[in-house]
Amino acid sequence: MIRLTRDILNDLDAATAREWLETNGIGGYALGTVSGTLSRRYHGSLVAAARPPLGRVVLLSKFEETLVIGERRFELSTNHYAGAVDPHGYQLLTSFRIDPFPTWTYEVGGVVLEKSLFMVQGENAVVYQWRILSSRDAEESSQLEVRPLVAFRDHHHLQHEDPAFDPHCEIDSGLVMVRPFATMPPLYLSHNAEGVDITGYWYRNFDLAIEQERGFDHLEDLYQPFSLKFSLGSPASVVASTEPHSGDDADGLRHAEIKRRESLVGVASVEGPICTALVAAADQFIVRRGVGKTVIAGYPWFSDWGRDTMIALPGVTLATGRPEIAKSIILEFSNHISEGMLPNRFPDEGETPEYNTVDATLWYFEAIRAYVEYTGDLDLVRGTLFDKLKDIIEWHVIGTRYGIGVDTDGLLRAGEPGVQLTWMDAKVGDHVVTPRTGKPVEIQALWYNALRIMAELAHDLGHDDSAEDYARMADSARVNFASQFWYEEGGYLYDVIDGEVRDRSLRPNQLLAISLAHQLIDGERARQVVAIVERQLLTPVGLRSLSPDDERYVGVYQGPPGQRDASYHQGTVWAWLIGPFIDAYRKVHAGEEELEGRVSQMLSGFADHLSAAGLGQVSEIFDGDPPHTPRGCPAQAWSVAEVLRVMKAIR
Repeated sequence: MIRLTRDILNDLDAATAREWLETNGIGGYALGTVSGTLSRRYHGSLVAAARPPLGRVVLLSKFEETLVIGERRFELSTNHYAGAVDPHGYQLLTSFRIDPFPTWTYEVGGVVLEKSLFMVQGENAVVYQWRILSSRDAEESSQLEVRPLVAFRDHHHLQHEDPAFDPHCEIDSGLVMVRPFATMPPLYLSHNAEGVDITGYWYRNFDLAIEQERGFDHLEDLYQPFSLKFSLGSPASVVASTEPHSGDDADGLRHAEIKRRESLVGVASVEGPICTALVAAADQFIVRRGVGKTVIAGYPWFSDWGRDTMIALPGVTLATGRPEIAKSIILEFSNHISEGMLPNRFPDEGETPEYNTVDATLWYFEAIRAYVEYTGDLDLVRGTLFDKLKDIIEWHVIGTRYGIGVDTDGLLRAGEPGVQLTWMDAKVGDHVVTPRTGKPVEIQALWYNALRIMAELAHDLGHDDSAEDYARMADSARVNFASQFWYEEGGYLYDVIDGEVRDRSLRPNQLLAISLAHQLIDGERARQVVAIVERQLLTPVGLRSLSPDDERYVGVYQGPPGQRDASYHQGTVWAWLIGPFIDAYRKVHAGEEELEGRVSQMLSGFADHLSAAGLGQVSEIFDGDPPHTPRGCPAQAWSVAEVLRVMKAIR
């Protein structure tokens, strides 16, 4: 359980810096700040997936809430307008917790009021409930007024007062429907209110602080169509959804969702609050794609990416005891293989998948290996996957998109001008910040690992001739890697080799040559790599993407888009890299006393982080410089997955 107290809640900056997240398993989400202030364009109480898992639109931004006690009115909301904060409801907060849903407690005028919300699994629906916990004067009536603020826009954009906005509301018993644009889904608000009053106001100039900090448009107008009035003699509830519900559905939906979330923890067989929180976090990234499953790379703005999905798969599915989800993801992505490549991403706009990645496909082999190791399910490989994996290898041998292909030395080359193919994929206009064209070190590690996996699978399936061929290819790659990639003067591996050019950048990519199931280097060289990475790149929340000693190092990730993108992989800390680091560290220090204690200490910074940014989640990135401020997405799939995977492995 995540819990915050008044010292944070009554501090507007501290409460606004902490964000809660709810998801629905089909790509929709609800996201906001603990203070209630809107600070991102992505904040919304109902962000529906119009084309699951994508096509996400902000329908309901938030509620304005007023507690009426006798003749007195107390505003519970907090809004940041251009030049002003009004009202100041955050000052009335006494507690906030996630248990298992976001829950606020207000104390005012002798009344203690609790508000909670959750999303309904498999539906574009969010349930709000308010109830009186205690009242100093039981005879004094309490009422609640709830006024929805609606946006009806793509979640990447902002809304402004629009003459084309249709303000008409359809009102029925316990149900109100709003649909200002025919191209958007309708918004139904099912409720148990005593009355509905048509209002029809534009609230203008909400000032979204994070958007301003990020260098984007940051002023928005929202429409307030009607007001709901509840007597608080019994709990008040609203189900906001794209399909109508009954006003009496709230309790049943709540109990079902509590039961579902409790079952996740039981299946995962985890102990302790940190792993329990991470299991809940992992579930939020698993969504439906077609008849199968996929992984949303990060909330709020990422879609599902091939690379992120495959790296996250062991942590979000196997470490949580859900191999059936892993199988579904593996099969779903097998339907999208093209010219021996997995998609890099599925665009939010619903366009054709993009294939500009060299590593997503190679991570696919590792995901399948982890699945087979966990389940023993060779039948999946035998019946469906083996021929597709063979085809992938063949495409890489003969050459596929973007110059990806096996060179004469058995190593894998990749890259063309103006294209970013590795996970270090930042681009400013036409400028690729870290092109890494040629032979990136982690790509060689992943290629070697894939060949060894194919040799093992071929052997297990009785294809001995193929197994020998893959093993010979792997042996050739290993020998040539060893002769080319060791930087003797530095005591670590070159990051990229491109012809005669050797990139000596000290980056974390080289860890994959040790951390993967089939490692490319071992012995003293492996120990030296882990040691220098530990000294220069390790932080309490992941690994820096570049050594602080490098003149290109950027210690703080901030500024407008171009400035941020230019520093994205130039020192910024990435949480997901803690997984490969811990794997490599365990290998080179195997058998040593206090090993698990040292590993636990390396992971301890994430415990505090769970209550510091995206509550119960792990952020995408952090500043390279202390205090390592969280940046980027407040909830990132591979960050959660890798922290959970290695944390659960601690004995």
